[in-house]
Amino acid sequence: MAPGPADLHALETVPVLEKLAAIHPLLPPIVGLTLLAAGAVLAYALATRLLVSMARAFAERSPQKWDDALVDQRVFSRLAQVLPALIIYVGVGFVPDVPPAVGTLVRNVSMGYMVLMMTVALTATLSAANQVYEHLPVSQMRPLKGFVQLAQIVIYVLGAILAVAAVLDRSPLLLLSGFGAMTAILLLVFKDTILSLVASVQLTAQDLLRVGDWIEMPQFGADGDVIDVQLHTVKVQNWDKTITTIPTHRLITDSFKNWRGMSESGGRRIKRAINIDTSSIRFLSAGEARELAGIVVLRTYLRDKALELADYNAAVAEDGAAGPVAVVNQRRLTNVGTFRAYAFNYLKKHPDISPEMTLLVRQLSPGPEGLPVEIYCFTNTTEWGAYENIQSDIFDHLLAIVPQFGLRVFQKPSGSDLSTLFTGDTARRS
Repeated sequence: MAPGPADLHALETVPVLEKLAAIHPLLPPIVGLTLLAAGAVLAYALATRLLVSMARAFAERSPQKWDDALVDQRVFSRLAQVLPALIIYVGVGFVPDVPPAVGTLVRNVSMGYMVLMMTVALTATLSAANQVYEHLPVSQMRPLKGFVQLAQIVIYVLGAILAVAAVLDRSPLLLLSGFGAMTAILLLVFKDTILSLVASVQLTAQDLLRVGDWIEMPQFGADGDVIDVQLHTVKVQNWDKTITTIPTHRLITDSFKNWRGMSESGGRRIKRAINIDTSSIRFLSAGEARELAGIVVLRTYLRDKALELADYNAAVAEDGAAGPVAVVNQRRLTNVGTFRAYAFNYLKKHPDISPEMTLLVRQLSPGPEGLPVEIYCFTNTTEWGAYENIQSDIFDHLLAIVPQFGLRVFQKPSGSDLSTLFTGDTARRS
């Protein structure tokens, strides 16, 4: 029977190998390993061009999000790196005259590299899954990035053990048994990770923090929106656009203010006082009361208050029928009380103040800066700019109308006040 093409190729190859071996005994395995490495590099280039390019083109045409996430996290490019290691692992057995020790070392290193690349590809797949999850509405309430990072750490540790075991040609169980003696060191090394894991579980289980929440944590200089919740850190974008990172476990051990309740309520609180000069507080005369009755929001109040005071004073007059009733025993309208009623009714009818939330206009304890009349109410919006405009408009109006009640806003003496005082004193002396 005539020899086939494979036999002819073998006959042609043997003289070539003999010639190389005649030059130097190591030339055949060196040339074989070089050709094997070149083939692996060529296979990697083809896999990168075909696999990765096809995956990217498919992701661009597909309406789904998961394939875009796989491309963004470079999952396919990492899988492509497994192919050259696999070629070397299989092909080293066909290289002639390779010493057994060298062949074993090459196979072990190739296997370790494949395990390492599979580990990296798996962690990248988890990152892609988290990227897809973050586009879901539920991710704002239940962020999983911290748990994904923990799973990636575990996979990296196991992958490193398997890769080292493959390179050393030892059982992974043998390496794992050595970790028992390193427990204390591992606990010390992963202390922050363990604390952050426990904190992440508590934050998620108790719904204490979500992406998008406005939080305040003065001890870290944080005052802004949460933009990322990771295993070890929480990123907060402050209102001045700076970024503050907070260790996750500190959100459990320390206190912080979360404004989510305000946002969900639909209203934001206004809590600010106007300080009234106590020397301007007095009773209203009948003429002043009639004049103030022209204010629409005060008509009902003044009418009801006049009836109430008339009944009270009549009862006092009957008790003191035997003699004249002292003025001090009678009740009368005060300018500060009428102003407080005006502010309350003005806010009650204000279109930007929520009628369903607490509305108070109250007096606080008087002090060196006068009598504080505090406005306590809620706007019907939580948008920052609109809230500030509403608050400013309200206090612009109230501060401007205070003199209509015969009141003065308290203000510490300034340069113009002292100048007026000095000018008046000089005029009197002259």
